[in-house]
Amino acid sequence: MGQSIGLVELKSIPVGMETADEMLKAASVELLLATPICPGKYIIIVEGNVGAVKNSVKAGVGKAETFLVGYHIINNVHESLPAAISGTAEINHVSALGIIETISALTAVTAGDIAAKASNVRLMEIRIARGLGGKGFLIFTGEISSVKSALNSCLNELKETGEITSYSMISSPHEDLIKSIM
Repeated sequence: MGQSIGLVELKSIPVGMETADEMLKAASVELLLATPICPGKYIIIVEGNVGAVKNSVKAGVGKAETFLVGYHIINNVHESLPAAISGTAEINHVSALGIIETISALTAVTAGDIAAKASNVRLMEIRIARGLGGKGFLIFTGEISSVKSALNSCLNELKETGEITSYSMISSPHEDLIKSIM
């Protein structure tokens, strides 16, 4: 089976840290992110094989109890997702940019997976809610037609639920904008 990502969001920073520790001890997973995201919230993202991620998230949900805001598991994630979450994606050429803002950090990760699987785009970054009031956003690049296709796939799957708050596509972005993003 492929790699999975598990996400757990809590409404307590101390319990969030304790939950992250519990998740790492419960299964052989790699910690991609464990951090406060906005006042009083904490997010944990782990990666590993499907079974390990399921066990880790189950342990996290159990530990979080009443402090749990939400959780999600994405099986068979696109290979570019972990680097986009950790901010280590390497991009050589940018023809067009797709940018999607989401209502939550969890939705930003989901949208990133949808975009990367839908079309030939590279995820540049998935920003997880720090300084964004609990929101998230993602930036991806590729040829104009690929970026349009990925953007449309995300909109088709997520817009009706209200989870996408705004989006944009920039053809041939200025080099100074690209530098500021990377």
